[in-house]
Amino acid sequence: METFRAFRIHKDGGGLRTSLDTVALDDLSAGEVVIRTAYSSVNYKDALAATGRMPIARHFPLVGGIDVTGTVVYSADPRVREGQTVVATGGGMSETRDGGYAAYARVPIEATVVLPDSLSLFEAAAIGTAGFTAGLAVDRMENNGQRPEQGPVLVTGATGGVGSFAVDLLSGRGYEVAALTGKSSAEDYLARLGADRIVDRHRLEMGDRPLEHATWGGAVDSVGGELLAWITRTVRPWGSIASIGLAGGTDLHTTVLPFILRGVSLLGIESPHCPRALRERVWKRLASDLRPRHLDAIATRTVTLNDLTEVFDAMLEGALTGRVVVQLDADG
Repeated sequence: METFRAFRIHKDGGGLRTSLDTVALDDLSAGEVVIRTAYSSVNYKDALAATGRMPIARHFPLVGGIDVTGTVVYSADPRVREGQTVVATGGGMSETRDGGYAAYARVPIEATVVLPDSLSLFEAAAIGTAGFTAGLAVDRMENNGQRPEQGPVLVTGATGGVGSFAVDLLSGRGYEVAALTGKSSAEDYLARLGADRIVDRHRLEMGDRPLEHATWGGAVDSVGGELLAWITRTVRPWGSIASIGLAGGTDLHTTVLPFILRGVSLLGIESPHCPRALRERVWKRLASDLRPRHLDAIATRTVTLNDLTEVFDAMLEGALTGRVVVQLDADG
């Protein structure tokens, strides 16, 4: 392990740029666990960080990649042992500390979970941050009392990584799922994941009343902005909304009426710094009762570090459906 390849984000007078660099372990951020990596994935946040569309990366040069799977080669913490297979997500990776787009990663123990025996390194990477975030959303909603009998759960951004998993996981738990998308070509894909109906984003009539017709039993929203405001006005009494993204904007213009007249709950889903005990619980569920039933349909493309720039551009243009896995040991 003298030197190895890493996809790094640099900042200089010309702005942000990326390159494939040769680095050593001592070049990486400090951490309790060193992983010989196998796979990572491409998340929307990865694309934003690498392109500079949003100021995600705040330390340079920085290895990109907000999640990674692999085998432990060193651990300073007894909760993780050498030789175990693990998944690490969030924890500041690709923001303030080096991430998973490299042959080796040094990661914080709080972001690292030993994989359940039933999940392979590839499967865990295919699930990755997107699937973990969707699992965390469903887990929080159900712990807040959400049940299938409350009615259909709306999933926005349904063809994205988090949205795809949310459709799959909710359907597997017995919920009626309404998948909201602007991609008419994705209807067959979403139906295969378990969507009971498709809601055309271009035909939404949101209205402007403080409370609209109570339609949805709950929602998993990755869009935010005006759409999330509309969801708060249309969820049935005692339904939960899991808010996990901001593709449509950061502002939220609503009133207190959905919360005090219908008992609606707005649950913030923050996966990067999720407590480790909760991480372990959700990953155990992702290997059991929340195990994705259509992982082969969601993760259909595997790339190498050489392909990342192209994939980032396609993701930000909305041209991708589902998940892209990054094979980190492709060069042997």
